[in-house]
Amino acid sequence: MDIEVPLRELGPVNVAALSAAILALPEEAWLENQQRQQDYDVHRRTQSVVLIFTDGEGWPDITLTRESGWALLADVAIPLIESIIVRHYQPGGTVIRAMAAKLLPGDVIKPHRDHHPSFHHGHRIHVPITTNSRVRFMIDGRPYQLKVGEAYELNNQKTHSVMNKGTDGRITFIFDYVPANLVDNSPIDINTANSNMLVARNYRNSAESLRPGEGTQ
Repeated sequence: MDIEVPLRELGPVNVAALSAAILALPEEAWLENQQRQQDYDVHRRTQSVVLIFTDGEGWPDITLTRESGWALLADVAIPLIESIIVRHYQPGGTVIRAMAAKLLPGDVIKPHRDHHPSFHHGHRIHVPITTNSRVRFMIDGRPYQLKVGEAYELNNQKTHSVMNKGTDGRITFIFDYVPANLVDNSPIDINTANSNMLVARNYRNSAESLRPGEGTQ
């Protein structure tokens, strides 16, 4: 979404539980889902643990899938997503993507803009899990250093790129939140009236669909 500025600071967030869960993942978890790398050429050099995904086909009548990362991270990721949305956005929208993304030492995400309509309409949130002083995140020609323990909204309509020249991987938790009434299926609603803040409908999973009220279990 074009938010008029390259990067919006959303303030401090408690990443302790999510960070611990991500850092404890086995290496095979990072290699299991290659959909993002196949769909987006600029992300071929990254690894991902995906909780929720859509390729955006048929926008705005899209299909969301609950991926393998859901079982690994949802219990700690959903409360963090919930806390950010409650503080900064109107409830009732849809989380259409959520994942942990890793950029290995020496690798690069080339300059690009996110062109699909879902990226035009969604808020793209970045929550750094690990970083180092030699990560260079460029947005609209300017370098930014994102800090662990803070959340940010990226203007993905500006040209952006990432270079990790450090010796450690850079891990970021990312989710896309689309405001209410912009996605026909609305498979995941964030609603302050619901203590779980997670209601599923028309939500497809390779094994089974979530039913309304099942929350994150």
